[in-house]
Amino acid sequence: MVRADWLTLNGPWQFEIDAADSGLERGLRERELSGTITVPFAPESELSGVGHTDFMEAVWYRRSVTVPAAWAGRRTLLHFGAVDHDATVWVNGAEVARHRGGFSPFTADLSAVVRPGEEATIVVRARDPRQGPQARGKQSTKYQNFECLYTRTTGIWQSVWLEPVPDAHLRRPRITPEVATSSFTVVTPLSANRPGGSVRVTVADAAGVVATATARADVDLAPSVRLEIPADRVRLWEPGDGFLYDVKVELLDASGAVTDAVDSYAGLRSIAIDGKRVLINGRPVFQRLVLDQGYYPDGLMTAPTDAALVQDIELSVAAGFNGARLHQKVFEERFLYHADRLGYLVWGEFGDWGANDGTEQLPSASFITQWLEVLERDFSHPSIVGWCPLNETTQVIHDHVAQLDDVTRGMYLATKLADPTRPVIDASGYSHRVWETDIYDSHNYEQEPAAFASQMSGLGKDQPFVNDKDGRPISVPYRGQPYFVSEYGGIWWNPELAGTDQDADRESSWGYGQRVRGEEEFHIRFAGLTDVLLDDPDMFGYCYTQLTDVFQEENGIYRFDRSTKLDVERVRAVQIRQAAAER
Repeated sequence: MVRADWLTLNGPWQFEIDAADSGLERGLRERELSGTITVPFAPESELSGVGHTDFMEAVWYRRSVTVPAAWAGRRTLLHFGAVDHDATVWVNGAEVARHRGGFSPFTADLSAVVRPGEEATIVVRARDPRQGPQARGKQSTKYQNFECLYTRTTGIWQSVWLEPVPDAHLRRPRITPEVATSSFTVVTPLSANRPGGSVRVTVADAAGVVATATARADVDLAPSVRLEIPADRVRLWEPGDGFLYDVKVELLDASGAVTDAVDSYAGLRSIAIDGKRVLINGRPVFQRLVLDQGYYPDGLMTAPTDAALVQDIELSVAAGFNGARLHQKVFEERFLYHADRLGYLVWGEFGDWGANDGTEQLPSASFITQWLEVLERDFSHPSIVGWCPLNETTQVIHDHVAQLDDVTRGMYLATKLADPTRPVIDASGYSHRVWETDIYDSHNYEQEPAAFASQMSGLGKDQPFVNDKDGRPISVPYRGQPYFVSEYGGIWWNPELAGTDQDADRESSWGYGQRVRGEEEFHIRFAGLTDVLLDDPDMFGYCYTQLTDVFQEENGIYRFDRSTKLDVERVRAVQIRQAAAER
């Protein structure tokens, strides 16, 4: 969603750590701050210039910027891609926004406190308490990293920018493709209606305009248009071939003059369920997914460059994967753009870990509210082929199974209401609590291929999960939905530690099962485990753990710095053969 005018606020800001969250009482909102930071990198990261990895109850940011005088006559919006966890924003001393949730975007309207040509002093306080249920994803709840939990992220970690808009302006368009009719439906929410106004949507490709449609914008708050693509201009968005149409949305006044415009794009692709198969554009596409956690050695959850986002997709494809499960993190939207244009399949997921903080507290309403904000942001991305709002929710203690049912069902229903066009896993891994969930899955880190094959032999046919320790079933019964193993492998391998004592290495090097003794053993184990899933006609895909090592978790196809760790061509050769479900 691109407008012609905008101003980035990434770069140096004043910064100060507020260890006890007493900064408001001590005047941090009013005074200059003692340090500096490079936004959008979190203060725990090297790229921020701070590199403070201990817990921070709160942090403060301050920056002054002159709103361009050329924006006169328009409202000024201040956008935050993501701030972890609880943000309050003041501009010129006035509070303009509060937002809770570290994974979703929010916007403040500055029109009441600053006019174009004037200076805006922006102050942000981000609270990130150590205790209490919070959607943290893979952020460590201890001082140190351990097992599959990593260095924390506090405060601003995605882009910040200013944007001018007219009083009556376009909000994020909602683009729905329909392959059956070769058409797009574009819903254009408006901030307000004006007499005689209209919305015009134009779809184009490299040869020029493909289709145009207009709707009245004076009677409906979210006017909708449908654009049919002529047969000779139809080109589908396919895995590996991410063809995108250009889309321009314009708001016109009663005279026909354009008062607001945004540029976007769309991919024409469909998703359907046929028995145990998930179809893309009407045909089965075996989903060879890799678990991607989106961490970087120097930027943590923030990619160091735009090129780094592209590189991760290219590395995945080079290893034979055609998509990724974006795990326990809401990725920068820029990643989804690259996935869209490269034809890379993506499962979107919420970073819900942190629901159980060791007490009997359960997830707060912010889980559903910020997940809905994510769904609104990402609805129109063609690369997204499924949603996963929760992961391994048996972390919530079993005594609260009724509340767990409420949370799981609430997240599932919110997802289906916000997006009925994609399949939804109610809770990935161990705790399916919604009978009508679109997809059933499991996580299995058995390392011996023969034992793995035995455990997989009844999956998708019988109750496919272990019970919890007191013998009670974790999941509702399987009802014949499409089924896949959404986490497997995780083969522990660090070439530098070959021949050392793995028990002695576990704090600095961690993985699933017994560490392989050499690269050849890795390839034999990878092939054995993967062949089991490729040969199962009831399996529509799989997700291998994982794309790269992440800190101490050394089970990636690549090293944490994205350098070569093993023979990627051998990994690719295992995966690219035809799967049973594709025959």
